Formats: sequence, structure tokens, C-alpha cells
Amino acid sequence: MKGVLLVNLGSPESPAPKDVKPYLDEFLMDKYVIDVPYLLRALLVRGIILRKRPEESAHAYAKIWWEEGSPLVVLSERMQQKLQPLVNVPVSLAMRYGSMTIEKGLQELSDKGVTDVMLFPLYPQYAMASTLTILVKAEEIRKKKFPHMTFTDVPAFYNKPDYIKNLADSIQKHVVGFEYDHLLFSYHGIPERHIRKTDVTKSHCKIDGSCCTTPSPAHEFCYRHQCYETTRQVVKLLGLSEDQYSLTFQSRLAGDKWLEPYTDVEIDSMPAKGIKKLAVVTPAFVSDCLETLEEIAMRAKEDFEAKGGEEFLAIPCLNDDDQWCRTVSKWIRDWSE
Repeated sequence: MKGVLLVNLGSPESPAPKDVKPYLDEFLMDKYVIDVPYLLRALLVRGIILRKRPEESAHAYAKIWWEEGSPLVVLSERMQQKLQPLVNVPVSLAMRYGSMTIEKGLQELSDKGVTDVMLFPLYPQYAMASTLTILVKAEEIRKKKFPHMTFTDVPAFYNKPDYIKNLADSIQKHVVGFEYDHLLFSYHGIPERHIRKTDVTKSHCKIDGSCCTTPSPAHEFCYRHQCYETTRQVVKLLGLSEDQYSLTFQSRLAGDKWLEPYTDVEIDSMPAKGIKKLAVVTPAFVSDCLETLEEIAMRAKEDFEAKGGEEFLAIPCLNDDDQWCRTVSKWIRDWSE
């Protein structure tokens, strides 16, 4: 019997520091997130980061928390609930971090008799710290707990025509009545070394502006290329000229060289360049979360207006949009039928 496991990032149980701290510990101690030797990672995370970050993150989570719970979890659940009636196989939901574990999701499917699982990381673009860690963790659990199961991994869907159309249509829908000067595509940042580590050719990725447009097998796992390709295809559908949009990377940590340009730096500079009405879309996420609701819709908006910007629109993620759910249900049916 076939079934689907949707997997998203996860969330602390509450916005209280006591719940945020263990969540951050699990997240940041993942070797695919902070990819340094264990002892150094433990020193950085438990000796430095977790001394202050839980309080800061808890404050941020508190600003976006809903009555129903974490927005990312609630929106992911809504998506799963909309999908289930559209397909003929069980659909379960799990998170890479937190209490909604991948093991629980697989157990739920196993209890329904599922042996063939469509493993669906909810990330359009491939990255070590998102897609790969889900695939590795799920396989570890399968071998230990569910050896009778087989997985079909859903690859990055950054360039699938129906996803691109969903994203373009969503942008168009949300900017109705908002005459923006500029559309910013803000993707989650990653360290540059992650790009080189996922380069299957071990020689292609130079991160110099040309490698992402030069055909290569490396592109199958290159987050930077996939971000640029998503943007290229969406703006083509929207009919935007080069001066009407740009691409940046957000949420960097101090210390390493991360993908540039940086979202906060670019947004701060825009009003002085004559960009007074800014729309921002965040295509690295399919569900709104801390990085979209607090970092972009709140902090970036405040910074933009403080620098002289007049109007700021944070475009929601696809979330449980009906068109998006129909698209995912089609992918599932194509696999299951």
C-alpha cells in the first residue's frame, strides 16, 4: 500500500524560552546545519549560541505565535488536511525537528498498512540543511524501525512548471492594488561552503555569477542555482524587466561567508535608490514561518520604513492555497496511480 509523508522544518512547542532552547539545540546540533566536527559544533551551539539565542528567539516567536499554535505547523496541517480528500492514499505530516517527528509520521502510515512511502520534503530548492537532512534522518529511521518500507524521494521542485505557475499566480494575486516599485525575491541563506559540498562534480561551483547559468550536473543539488532558476522562470511569467526585481538571501549567521547579496543590507539601501514601494516574496518556504512572518513582514518592514520607504508588502507563502494543494495532489496521484 502506498502513502505520503510530508516533512517540514518544525517548531518549538511554545514561544517560551524553556521550549525554544531544546528545539534550537536539536536544530543547530544537526551536522547538516552547522557542518563542523561534533566537539566544535557543541562548543559553538551549547557553549555560545544557546546562552543568548533562546531568549531572543522566544521573543521573536511570541510576536508571530497564533492561538492555534506555531504558524508553520498550523499551516502545514491545513495543507495536509486539504490534500487528503484530493488523493487516494494516506497523507501524513512530520517535522524534521520538534515533537512531530519523522518516526511518528512513518508510524502513522505503517499503522494504516503503508509500505511504499512518497517522502516529500516541503522545500522547493535542495539544500544540505533542509532537504538532505530530512532524507538522511528518514532513512536512518526506516532502517531501524520500518525495514519493510520503501521510499520514493520527491526531488526539488524549484523548476516544475506547475509550481512556477502557482508561485507566479500567488504573487499576482497578492499584489493586486499594490503598485510596487520593486519585487524582491528573498531566499533563506546558507554558507557558501554548503554549495561546494553539494557539488557532485567537485569542480563546477565557483559562486562567481557564471556557474549558476552554465549547464552542469551540479545544478541538481545546487541551492544557489535553483534559487536563481526559480526567480528567472517566475519573472518570465510575470513579464518583469531586470530593473523591476532582484534576488537576495536572508537569515545568515555570523562567522562564515554566506550567500550574497544579503536581504537586510539590500532592503536598507532601497529607499535611497528611489524604491519607495517594495513587495517581498520568500520562495524558499512553502509555509509561512518565523523567517517570513517576523524577519520579513515585521523587522524588514520596519527597517525599510525607517530608511524612508513608504509601503511594504510581504507576500504570503503558498501555504494551503487551493491551487497549490491541487498541484501537490496531482503529483501524488501521478505517483500513486
